[in-house]
Amino acid sequence: MNLIPLKDDINEYLLSSEILDFDNKIVSKKASELSKGLNDIQKVKSLYEFVRDKIDHSSDIYNNEISFKASDVLNKGHGICFAKSHLLAALLRCEKIPTGFCYQKVFIGSEKILHGLNGLFLNEKWFRLDARGNVGGINANFSINEEKLAYKIKNEFDGVDYPYVHSKPIPEIIKIFKNYSALDEAINQILHQL
Repeated sequence: MNLIPLKDDINEYLLSSEILDFDNKIVSKKASELSKGLNDIQKVKSLYEFVRDKIDHSSDIYNNEISFKASDVLNKGHGICFAKSHLLAALLRCEKIPTGFCYQKVFIGSEKILHGLNGLFLNEKWFRLDARGNVGGINANFSINEEKLAYKIKNEFDGVDYPYVHSKPIPEIIKIFKNYSALDEAINQILHQL
């Protein structure tokens, strides 16, 4: 898929924010620890595999606690797809690798959900990585040449694969995370946004 960055200035994909708080010591320390002595491709792979494999997807572990800010996701060790994409973006931006946010509408069973993943700029091109976590037949993997995402959109009956790379998480999701204290309530609100 040809990705379309929504900002022309690549520096917009390197900024820290309230949600992508890579200036927080726990985030910057983890980024440095996982990236030490590696080239950019190796850094991306190391940070991606850490978030995919070591940070649980909240639904997979039946944890109803909300985490969405990068430092909170790292501290708590879990988050849903959006939260995991926030942590991966913060870790990569800490290492000066431009990273944004991509979205898909996918069907899981009979339910349509919004799914969050990352778009990265490396070697003069944009590509996507999906750190959702590999369970139940999901097999997302690191690749800068061929997409190996959690969900493949084959046709309109599978959902929608948006080609845009946002420099910030979409505000509707952040607003929902901030307004609810239980993950199931937040997810229900996200479903109603579709």
